[in-house]
Amino acid sequence: MPRYEFRCRSCDDTFEVSRPMAESSAPASCPAGHDDTVKLLSAVAVGGTRSAGPPPGAGGAGGGGGCCGGGCCG
Repeated sequence: MPRYEFRCRSCDDTFEVSRPMAESSAPASCPAGHDDTVKLLSAVAVGGTRSAGPPPGAGGAGGGGGCCGGGCCG
């Protein structure tokens, strides 16, 4: 279940709430019971284990390109 981060404007506490995506915009009370809260934007990191480059099996021959699309930038 997704977790959403909120900040309480009354006590300046930051807290998380787990809820279904369908309820993502519903208001949330802080743990101290205050109702004046705002939902914070979350940064999502997506990573992988492959480095950028040609896909496996693409071979060593290629058209080059670089920043000039294959032309000579000299």
